[in-house]
Amino acid sequence: MGLPSKRRTKSSKLRRASHFALKKQNLIKCGQCGQPVLPHHACAHCGSYRGRQVIKLRRKAKTIKQKAQERRQKAREKTEK
Repeated sequence: MGLPSKRRTKSSKLRRASHFALKKQNLIKCGQCGQPVLPHHACAHCGSYRGRQVIKLRRKAKTIKQKAQERRQKAREKTEK
């Protein structure tokens, strides 16, 4: 198996690693809702791209409290019948 012939110096490692830094994302505002969106991507908040609806979004999920309340109402309705 091959082995490196020379030790990689600290400066050499740092020069190589200088490209590993994260770059700031370039965000723009959605034309419909104003939320920050990546350029050339559909908005995850409203589902629009270039002024028209391209993704059908589901309604927001119900919270645990809302689900529990609905179960209690259904149970009451069953007992009343």
